[in-house]
Amino acid sequence: MNRRKCSLTPIAGALAMVSLSLTHPAPTVAQTKVVNVYSARHYGALEKVFAEFTRETGIQVRLSNASTQALLERLRAEGPQTPADVFFVIDVGTLQLAAEEGLLQPIQSDVLNAVIPPELRDPKGRWYALSLRYRTLMYNPARVKPSELSTYEALAERKWRGRLCLRPATHIYTVSLVASMIANLGERRTEQVVRGWMANRPTFIDSDSRILETIAAGKCDVGITNHYYLGNKLKADPNFPVKLFWANQKDRGVQVNLSGAGVTANAPNRENAIRLLEWLATRGQDPGAAGLPGGNSEYPVNPSAQPPEVLSQFGSFKADLASLPQYGPLQTKAIKLLERVGYK
Repeated sequence: MNRRKCSLTPIAGALAMVSLSLTHPAPTVAQTKVVNVYSARHYGALEKVFAEFTRETGIQVRLSNASTQALLERLRAEGPQTPADVFFVIDVGTLQLAAEEGLLQPIQSDVLNAVIPPELRDPKGRWYALSLRYRTLMYNPARVKPSELSTYEALAERKWRGRLCLRPATHIYTVSLVASMIANLGERRTEQVVRGWMANRPTFIDSDSRILETIAAGKCDVGITNHYYLGNKLKADPNFPVKLFWANQKDRGVQVNLSGAGVTANAPNRENAIRLLEWLATRGQDPGAAGLPGGNSEYPVNPSAQPPEVLSQFGSFKADLASLPQYGPLQTKAIKLLERVGYK
């Protein structure tokens, strides 16, 4: 595998951005007041959060952004030489794989165990959920009645031919959605459903935001996206013309995924990494812009934290937590299924 040269971006104070080679971290600072984070989350959603952490603790966050798959590959390639302290991604399946490959170390934290429910953290302490996101149905209310919607599976019906917008198979969101369906429906039934989606000739768009914009423009009627993309759209424009429908409420519940993190197996700044995770699970759960869930319209993992105000219009819903432990183990099956049916 290729070893990639990359840079870490410090976030502190006035948010000045200065690149620092990962292969040459500043030694005197790295031992005391630095935590190096490999993150698959969008930089903008983390900027204020990490700045607040630095303001409160004095620990500077050095951030390196890439896709979930790219960061996992980088950790594998760097091995014991990695400068990363924290592996912060947007999919529980990837955290499960990293933990099983020995890329994350178990930690013991009374703080994390007290505020994160058991089903949202690794039993061995190798990763922890820090915010929750739900992948569900989005529709144009001028063209679709909510009574026409029900489940992911029902989107395979012929009436949706030429009316769907979906994310490509290359994105981890699609892979985890299909893994959750295999966990619930079995491989054969899931393949039938995905073949039905393909038969409906969906438009593939590699951006949840652009899927919503395409629905709003009347160029497709229904899509599948994470809930917070619509939340963020509604913050900017309360009249944004797309509605959310919680999928599978009469059976297993809507698919849930998480944004979470673990301490890397060879973290140079282990204690700072643990302190960052503890802060993100407590003070960092603020529903405002400086909180991890609030800055991106996600749901908090800490039951004592309030969701961002914009989410109140989405109402209550049932979530499929039962299949969450299967995303990592079923990831390879999901990818092969998508390839087999010709999902782009």
